[in-house]
Amino acid sequence: MTIQKKGRVFSGARPTGRQHLGNYLGAIKNYVALQDEYDCVYCIVDLHALTTVEDTLNLRQNTMEMALDFLAAGIRPGETIMFISRMCPRWRSCT
Repeated sequence: MTIQKKGRVFSGARPTGRQHLGNYLGAIKNYVALQDEYDCVYCIVDLHALTTVEDTLNLRQNTMEMALDFLAAGIRPGETIMFISRMCPRWRSCT
């Protein structure tokens, strides 16, 4: 049986550092809960982080850790789209 979803949710998060309790309570917990009622698309916007982080040395590591943290918190890749902006060529061409 297919559950009818209410609509679509899109959200992006910048991987500026390690995830912490504030990230979980403020965003990630809600991302997980929204999957039950909405078609969700979550993006780790590492390209946008380039405009705000002072040190890009750890950006790739932070990006991968954020993806793992999302999955560990309960993001379900079988029903939720999750992607990293630099890995999506069309994302870079959006204006």
